[in-house]
Formats: sequence, C-alpha cells, structure tokens
Amino acid sequence: MSNNTTEALRSNARFNVLDGWRAMSILLVLACHLLPIGPKFLQLNYAIGVLGMSLFFTLSGFLVTHILISRPQVFDFLVRRFLRILPLAWLYILIALSTHPVSREAWFAHVFFYANYPPKPLIHVTDHLWSLCVEMHFYIGLALLVSMLKKRGLLLIPLICIAITAIRIFNLEHVSVITHFRVDEILAGSILALIYNRQLGITLFNMMSKINYAYLWVLLLISCHPDAGFMNYFRPYFAATLVGVTLLNQNTQFARLLESRWLFYIASISFALYVIHPLLESTWLGSGDIIEKYSKRPLLFLVLFLCAHISTFYYEQKVMAWGKNISRKFKSVRSNEC
Repeated sequence: MSNNTTEALRSNARFNVLDGWRAMSILLVLACHLLPIGPKFLQLNYAIGVLGMSLFFTLSGFLVTHILISRPQVFDFLVRRFLRILPLAWLYILIALSTHPVSREAWFAHVFFYANYPPKPLIHVTDHLWSLCVEMHFYIGLALLVSMLKKRGLLLIPLICIAITAIRIFNLEHVSVITHFRVDEILAGSILALIYNRQLGITLFNMMSKINYAYLWVLLLISCHPDAGFMNYFRPYFAATLVGVTLLNQNTQFARLLESRWLFYIASISFALYVIHPLLESTWLGSGDIIEKYSKRPLLFLVLFLCAHISTFYYEQKVMAWGKNISRKFKSVRSNEC
C-alpha cells in the first residue's frame, strides 16, 4: 500500500468498510435472537451472537479511539457519545420497564447503566442492554484516561487490554456480560485504531496489511463457539485484526462487498435495530408456537426495520442535532468567559 493511499484512507471522514462490518454485526445478532440457525446441539445461535457482538465492540473501540487520537477533547467526546446512546436507550427503558414493572433498584440500575453487574436486574426485554452498560463504562474510563494523561494516555490501552484478558483467563470467563470480563473486545478495537494511526509504530501496520483475511475468519468463527475452550480468550484480537485487514486492504472482493449501499443503510439504523427488537418480539409479533412464531418473522422484521428507520431519522438524529447545538452554545459561553 502506497503512502498516498494510506494517507487518503486515514483522512476519510467515514470508513465505508466499517459500515459494512457494522451492518454485518447487527444482522448476526438479529439472526441469533430471532431465527433458528441449525440444530440446537451445534449451538450456532450462540456462536453467531458472540461473533456479532465481538465485531460490534471492535468497531466501537476503533471509532471512538480514532476520534480521540485526532481530537482529544474529552467534553466533546462524552457529549457526542451520550447523545448517541441516551435518547433511544432511555426511551426504550422507559417503555420497557413501564410495561414490565420492576423494583426501584432495577430502574436505577437500568437508567445509570450498571444493570450488567450482580444482582443483574435485567429482564427479558432489557437483557440485551448489558452491552450498552459495557459501552458506557468504556466511554467513561477512556474519558478519564485522556483527562488525566492527555493523548499519551491512549498508549496504555494495549496494556489494559492484555490485563483484562489475563483477568478473564484467571477467572475462566470465556464470554461474560460483566464489563471487566468483556471490555477487552472494545479495547482490542482501540488497539486497532492506534495501529491504524501509527501510534504504535509502522511494523504492526505493515504486518496487518499483509495478513490473509480468510484465515482470520476461520480463527474468529472458532473462537466464538462455546466449545472452543482457550480460543475464546483470543476472540477480541482475531476480530480486531480481521476488521483491520479489510480496512487496510479495501481492494479485495470481500472489502468491496462490505462497501455496498444496502449494508450502509442497515449500518445507519443498526443501533435502533439492536435496541428495539426485543420489545417487538415480546408482542403479538413474537407470540405463538414454533410454526406460528416463525411464520410471523417476516412481519416482525418489517415492523422492526420501519421502527428503526423512524427512530434513527426522526428521533435520534433530531435529538443529537439539538444536543450538539446546546453543546456549541455552552462552549461559546465558556470561551467568552475565559
């Protein structure tokens, strides 16, 4: 890869390949939760769910760290991250817990995103929100790291990631919803951002650009299966390397597939698809015996995509625009006072 090509890639505001990965991750998670994938004894639903979340976490870690490398402004970072998650997450929590009553303690755990820790008060329509808890903990931790050590604090991420994986190994945690047993999947994406921006030197960058993604696919798929044993601990690194290889080699047929327009659209509504789908499944759309339930799946998917489209473009984006406007005014007032 030429230096000109590399610099062009690094300067792009959007990463089309990453949009494809984001779409793939949400499709895998939806398939895990809503479709039967092979005989139960093969545990393929479990495996593709873990795969989808691993890719999702990798993308999250890469993108937020990439942003902080170029703009290490903690206040802006937190405002943008919170505006991305909170409007829909809190609305969903309000609807879900109002229709499925829980204790006051459970409300607090959901609203303040610590429901993934014991006693784990998540219920069937909010069980998937554990991942948002992990995300929020990561954002806050990363913001604290940059606040204390500035941009150079990001260079500690590889050590922190390896330490988290070591903790998982010590506690025999192959897959967990608890932050300190799962956040290495996000941190591995952060390491990818450091490599991509050459913050860890040029050697890892050059090595990654030469790896065959087909081998990584096999390793990642194996590491997502519950019977893979010790391979589970390497899953964060397989996922991050696979995404990195496609990011650095965008002329491959697979990378071009990831850049397709329909995947871009799915990526744009992926967060809403993820948040909304369990509540829809708990309605008439997900009821009945096996035959009735799966015969209604096309209708459920249709309603889900419609709701996600409306949520993304007519609710979330408007709230984010309003929030960013307030943030700019606040910063303007502060700068005038200074």
